[in-house]
Amino acid sequence: MKTSNPSMVRAAARNNAEWCAAMSRSHGVEGEFGEQAWAAPSRTPLYYPDAVTLVPGADPAALPTRIDTAAPGASVKDSFADLDLTEAGFRVLFDARWIHRPPKGPAGPPTLAWTVAGDPDTLRDWALAWDDGDGHADLFRPELLGDPATFVLAGRSADGRVTAGAVASRGDHVVGISNVFARDGGPDTAWPDVLNAVHSLFPSLPVVGYEHGDDLAAAMRHGFEPIGPLRIWTHAGRDGRGHIGSTP
Repeated sequence: MKTSNPSMVRAAARNNAEWCAAMSRSHGVEGEFGEQAWAAPSRTPLYYPDAVTLVPGADPAALPTRIDTAAPGASVKDSFADLDLTEAGFRVLFDARWIHRPPKGPAGPPTLAWTVAGDPDTLRDWALAWDDGDGHADLFRPELLGDPATFVLAGRSADGRVTAGAVASRGDHVVGISNVFARDGGPDTAWPDVLNAVHSLFPSLPVVGYEHGDDLAAAMRHGFEPIGPLRIWTHAGRDGRGHIGSTP
């Protein structure tokens, strides 16, 4: 699939890198933005890449030198799916598509009460609902609440339980959406309410993100269009164990 909107793909890649940087900082990992990529010198949190390319044609030899490939689990988000990192010991984990939705009005009447998590208890409730018993709720730490561009959106049912949510990452020209979930009904249940919540916060900003597989199909049913390919690479490390899972 060719890139249909190069400038929007660049904006989506930058926005996603900024979100990955914010999540990493909440875990005490400081990455650095360069002309070609954002990269962290030490291992980033579970599911989050160690590097995100920001422009097409990033140097495939230089990029791995900015991250730790000795320990297992290093990963690179190849935002334009144009790198070959096999000589550096990487393999393709999966391919995906950047998605874009122009600013639009509400997607329908809200079915949940939506708030932005502003305290550790609300964030914990959100994280437990997002995790759904997998044991990774601690990925979302209270330090994340101090990031001014990060909005953890929590949808509560009539009995007060968090049953749906997402993370909105505000950029200069776009708002990125990740970690979309609904405890009942999957993404088709979550997207209309999430889009309503995002529109109420950022009515003039287009929405971007990335998805693959069934989640990509669900996003397209709710007004998104795929605008360009991306690829996730993973490195086995010196002990030969590869990264497991995907990256937001």
